[in-house]
Amino acid sequence: MPIDATLPYDDANIFARILRGEIPSTRVYEDEWAIAFHDIAPQAPTHILVIPRGPYVSWDDFSARASDAEIAGFVRAVGTVARRHGLVEPGYRLLANTGGHGGQEVAHLHVHLFGGTPLGPMLARSGG
Repeated sequence: MPIDATLPYDDANIFARILRGEIPSTRVYEDEWAIAFHDIAPQAPTHILVIPRGPYVSWDDFSARASDAEIAGFVRAVGTVARRHGLVEPGYRLLANTGGHGGQEVAHLHVHLFGGTPLGPMLARSGG
């Protein structure tokens, strides 16, 4: 169910619980700014989620409230994960859903990295 990305942060969301170690995950990267782990329902041969350690609901919330160090650290973590998993060449998709219309389902900023196969167009094209 899509969420309202303007809601206050909910400390009980699944990614907050993963950060605290209450729910297991297959972590592939972590540093002081972010953790990355395999998605439990992958949509591509490589499907990794990268989340910041801070309590941010969405990309909008993160870009408005995070410190410059948190933003730089998170963006660098995403790039590091992509490089370490061989996604840069031949290419990958980076996706962050925000809010109900964007299809965001968990109220903690998360970025999807998809790769390992040609992914096709981002959105279905209309016949018009």
